[in-house]
Amino acid sequence: MIHVAVLGYGTVGSGVVEVIENNNAEVSVKAGEEMHVKYILDLRDFPGDPYEDRVVHDFQIILEDAEISVICEVMGGVGAAYQFTRQALEAGKSVCTSNKELVARHGAELLEIAKNKNCSYMFEASVGGGIPIIRPINKALTAEKLENISAILNGTTNFILTKMEKEGADYGETLKRAQELGYAERNPEADVEGYDAFRKIAILSSLMVGKNVNAEKIYTEGITKITPADFAYAGAAGMTIKLLASSRADENGRVTAMVAPAMISREHPLSVVNDVYNGVFVKGNMLGDVMFYGRGAGKLPTASAVVSDVIDCARHIGRSSIVCIWEREEAELTDISETERAFFIRAAADAREAVEAAFPGGRSLTVEGREKDFGFLTAVMKEKDFEERYSGLGDKVLNRIRIA
Repeated sequence: MIHVAVLGYGTVGSGVVEVIENNNAEVSVKAGEEMHVKYILDLRDFPGDPYEDRVVHDFQIILEDAEISVICEVMGGVGAAYQFTRQALEAGKSVCTSNKELVARHGAELLEIAKNKNCSYMFEASVGGGIPIIRPINKALTAEKLENISAILNGTTNFILTKMEKEGADYGETLKRAQELGYAERNPEADVEGYDAFRKIAILSSLMVGKNVNAEKIYTEGITKITPADFAYAGAAGMTIKLLASSRADENGRVTAMVAPAMISREHPLSVVNDVYNGVFVKGNMLGDVMFYGRGAGKLPTASAVVSDVIDCARHIGRSSIVCIWEREEAELTDISETERAFFIRAAADAREAVEAAFPGGRSLTVEGREKDFGFLTAVMKEKDFEERYSGLGDKVLNRIRIA
């Protein structure tokens, strides 16, 4: 029998227990042995819960139980979660997690410990919720030299932007609706400012190049400045706006990574990833383009991904199932100011001559009924050159968005 412990009995933790218990026949057959949740670690008690007799408050009980071979860390954060994960791996117990912050910050270190202790550290659920992306990169795409990844990795912001585009609602109104539906937290900063997405693209980037990509060094912008007017001009240009997490590796292994709103063509597959769905678009040098799509969050989709890792660990008790390359050496990140792209500018109507003079070679956009402002698409240029010219226009310009 495979005895499992679950650390944290919140949304995802309770989902993990539900998946293992409700799908126990299927899970056990695929694991090769019957699977049983022996412990649930939480600071709280859960009177009346069907699994209340499995709740413990002391991690040492789990750590010292020789029957426990796989631990699901779904606590979140990098304090106790890091401490417990490290102790478990040092004891030879495999750990599966959905904790993107922990994986982004300590992934290389924890993978190294797991390999040395003949156990596994698995994190399929840390990126994309229930979408399989970590395992395909580590296994199905191992013959590829991955060149770039473009992704919509946050369901909250994608829901907000989708409603803004389709209903013409403003940011504040749509955020409130997302909070009422449970898609956004009371404090939505991690989502709307892009922090959730930069941790996820850091994980994918690290797997892409085999070195540690420091999430804190990834250039990040949120969606709080996007307006319905921006969507109107994007539509006039045959584009839409998404919070895009992107990463590209050059021939020397240097990484260009960014999280920021971007206008993308209506012909790009990511343009139809709407509402709370996520999409990950990967390009390999031999395969070309491949896309992964599905629900990027939620109790059961995320729990399902965690349990898929538990099954993988159960098949490899006493040996490591880790196949990814993620070294502790830090990857070199390209200075964003040196990268090149085109930009969208929205400016006051009386600034047309100034904008056209500052950005020769671009073209104007007009939207029927909008007389107080106009849109403008620049030619491709370096970020630093754009910012210098853009800042020189002062309050005549109302917003700017990169074009992917």
